[in-house]
Amino acid sequence: MISIKEIKNNSYVQEFIYQTEITLEALEYTEHAFRHANLVSQRSEEIAKKIGLSKKEQDIAAIAGFCHDMGNFLGRQQHHYWSALLFNQLFQKDFSPQELAYILQAMVNHDKQTMKIVNKISAILILADKSDVHRSRVTVNVKSAKADIHDRVNYATTKSVHKIDPKKKRITLVLKIDTKFCSIMEYFEIFTERMTYCREAANYLGYKFGLIINNFKLL
Repeated sequence: MISIKEIKNNSYVQEFIYQTEITLEALEYTEHAFRHANLVSQRSEEIAKKIGLSKKEQDIAAIAGFCHDMGNFLGRQQHHYWSALLFNQLFQKDFSPQELAYILQAMVNHDKQTMKIVNKISAILILADKSDVHRSRVTVNVKSAKADIHDRVNYATTKSVHKIDPKKKRITLVLKIDTKFCSIMEYFEIFTERMTYCREAANYLGYKFGLIINNFKLL
């Protein structure tokens, strides 16, 4: 099994994520490039570690998190399949069959159209990916961001962190939202489905999912 560092330094992975950045910026779509890849990878590894998974499982979660969106340059629709197919072509010989299966399952199952939680790595990736809402994901200017609810909610969010309590078996997403830019109700308009996925993923891991916005406990 090769390391997350080797995955990140792979020239093909680098290029695929770079092309994803160019493609989605042209579409004025939310950022899915290196910032998102690194954040989801880091969060996936952290969640795996804090819930007590092995070092190998932590590494697998980090790798799946980094590469899960790299197929977007081939098209938003079915991008999760593209990502998995590309990963398999690049790294099939670098992992055991089981390791590769876990990574590919997690990548394919992170998208809402085909989301199925089939193992702990899949659940962790869903939590790490679906909770990434933040100002830095907005690729358009402020004026344009105000016109689109997705950009508006992302731009209004200035803090987004996970808090994991293994004793209380609770995974909490803590957000800070600038209500002068968008209301908390608007957040729920577009992210209720995502929060449902996070709750299901947390439940699969034996945890409860919590949500705190501007110091108010909502879940």
